Amino acid sequence: MSTGVSTSTDKIIVDKSRSHRNKAVSRAVRATRDRLQTATGISPGFEREMLQLHIASAVQSALAVPVVVLLVAVVGVYLTQETGLVAWAILALSVHALGLIVTRRARGQEITPDNARRWQRRFIAAQVGMGLAWAVFAVQSCDACTGSTFELYKGSALLVALAVTAMGTLMLRHAVLYAFAPTVAALAAVAVLRPDPAAIGMAAIVAAALIFLVFMTHRLRHTSAQLLSSQSEKDDLIAELEVAKSMSDEARRRAEEANLAKSRFLASMSHELRTPLNAILGFSEVMSTEVLGPLDNPTYKEYTTDIHRSGQHLLNLINEILDLSRIEAGKYDLSEETVSLVDIADDCIGMVQLRARQKNIAITQQFETGMPALWADEKALRQVVLNLLSNAVKFTPQGGEILVKAGWTAGGGQYVSIRDNGPGIPEDEIPVVLSAFGQGSIAIKSAEQGTGLGLPIVQAILAKHNGEFILKSKLREGTEAIAILPAKRVLQSLPAVEETRAVKPRRKSFA
Repeated sequence: MSTGVSTSTDKIIVDKSRSHRNKAVSRAVRATRDRLQTATGISPGFEREMLQLHIASAVQSALAVPVVVLLVAVVGVYLTQETGLVAWAILALSVHALGLIVTRRARGQEITPDNARRWQRRFIAAQVGMGLAWAVFAVQSCDACTGSTFELYKGSALLVALAVTAMGTLMLRHAVLYAFAPTVAALAAVAVLRPDPAAIGMAAIVAAALIFLVFMTHRLRHTSAQLLSSQSEKDDLIAELEVAKSMSDEARRRAEEANLAKSRFLASMSHELRTPLNAILGFSEVMSTEVLGPLDNPTYKEYTTDIHRSGQHLLNLINEILDLSRIEAGKYDLSEETVSLVDIADDCIGMVQLRARQKNIAITQQFETGMPALWADEKALRQVVLNLLSNAVKFTPQGGEILVKAGWTAGGGQYVSIRDNGPGIPEDEIPVVLSAFGQGSIAIKSAEQGTGLGLPIVQAILAKHNGEFILKSKLREGTEAIAILPAKRVLQSLPAVEETRAVKPRRKSFA
């Protein structure tokens, strides 16, 4: 009893765990869809991931800004001989170093949804500081320079710096705008104070480049967010598939266990029922045949005949259940020998002839002559043909006809076909009658019912012989059942080899 209780308890636990896993998967899928359907397209959950990507990018490209600053300073000093650019380079490198300190500190800590905004503001502040350094560079002047060489140099340097900043801060929202807004403002102020065409043109070009890069970084950031969303959704779906697979494996394992338990139960119960049933059949037969003396009451004799007939019917059902249990458990072994399919079919017709005559059913046979023997289990094939013939007699109406054919298949095998003109089977019920314990509507309404195991046993026996079973039926026209055995089961007899005497070769004469 304790084992049974623990088993049922285990089942309850597994069922609850399945429910929890289903709820978890549903929540994950809903969260993913919410992220994909937000107004901005980027949920707060992805802000943290993008911030981590920005930190990794800033650490990897830490030398990019210093290299640009040093190149700008060296080129500027070479062109203008202005030592003020050296001071500006020191200022820009110092601001950039402060930004790297903030980045490394953020890298050493865990970025959570709660502190993500705070770290984002710190990174924006570092970019604003770097932008102020570039704004200082934008207001630099050169008294010794002539023409627009210095303005062209500053414009080119600012465009390079703008591009480097846009690439380095792609995952940081509005970083490019905050970083270079002071620079554009400084250029605009210089253009207003000194209405030089070169200064005005440089301010316009940098402003246009800033607007373009802000738009492009926004689109690229949005695309990155969609990629993250797709990756997250894929991970959630993979998790869901893994959970579903584990649940399916668990369900399949339990189904196999239940099926095995069912087969063991049927085999055990069938064996236990058959033992007392044999005694009932024996005693009822002795009483009905009046071996130990006549029965004075004819009603009692009729009762003993009914007992024997009912017991025989019950024994047949139990034997079918035992056969199906052995087949499902893989314990049904074939005892193969040389058999004749035509002889088996002829014997089975003789066994059902009495019942057919009682219903005035004519059984016609068409057997091809000269068919060789088969290598098969005679008892199993006899059971196949007898089951099909019994079904045909059972469902054929009074005065009907049954046609039994045996012959060759197109592939060199042999077949036996049993066709009746009974009520037929609806097309949608054919899979039902071919399943274990399945019965069609005609069989359910019939007065002579069975267990619905005959056709499944036929299919299983033919499958053990590598054969095939075909059931054709039309409503109100009849049914045809065809049992096919493959060509490799056919034993072809080889003609004897005739002995021939050695013939001496004739000598050819040459003229």
